[in-house]
Amino acid sequence: MNLLDVNNLTVQYGALTIADHINFSLAEGDWLMLIGPNGAGKSTVVNAISQGIAYTGEIRVMEKNVRTYRAHELAKLIGVLSQSHSMGYGFTVGSVVRLGRYAYAPGPFSGGKVEDEEAVARALELTGMTRFADNNVLTLSGGELQRTFLAQLFAQNPRVLLLDEPTNHLDLVYQKQVFEIIGEWLKTPGRAVVSVVHDLSLARAYGTHALLLDGGKTIAYGAAKEVFSSKHLNQAYNMDVSGWMQKMLSQWQE
Repeated sequence: MNLLDVNNLTVQYGALTIADHINFSLAEGDWLMLIGPNGAGKSTVVNAISQGIAYTGEIRVMEKNVRTYRAHELAKLIGVLSQSHSMGYGFTVGSVVRLGRYAYAPGPFSGGKVEDEEAVARALELTGMTRFADNNVLTLSGGELQRTFLAQLFAQNPRVLLLDEPTNHLDLVYQKQVFEIIGEWLKTPGRAVVSVVHDLSLARAYGTHALLLDGGKTIAYGAAKEVFSSKHLNQAYNMDVSGWMQKMLSQWQE
């Protein structure tokens, strides 16, 4: 059974088509990389799946039309991590992570249950944020804040993660940490990930599958090693991608 099926997904703003009949499926253990140049429609696809924008076509989660789920039901199946976060209040890291358990609360005034605290503790441990649990989020670095919101998603315990540029504006060390953490989360059965990624090296290193878009249209879709071919990449980016990557790598070869 697929965890996610996207069929003929189309997004239009007036006469402008942003995503044009996009199709893909996500099975257990898949990490799908959404790649392509700026304006290709990558973030639009993620926003449509998360029900953030209007679309035509059909999106199915666990073989059920996503529109038929109630909000709290969908939150138990899909978790979304945006590019950036703005915190205006000095919540603690632990408090932010606990918000991931909101979908499991029987009522707005119900107290935390043992399983909620266990889920929060596991999420903090997996993201390396346990020692920051009582820290004010306004004191965190960009990488620590991103790991906090990643922990919130893990506490939510969805089946599918939707990540829109999860390492955008992060230093190399934090990029490495975040992708390795997501890879570790994915090892548990019954999970899958969709990531919008601009860095092709990261996408190729971690993705099991890839969807290459350009101008809202699918250029290539399938196993990552097949999509990351010179033919497909050069068509989308209008340049010799492989040659450029090799030139960059040569700077580090002694």
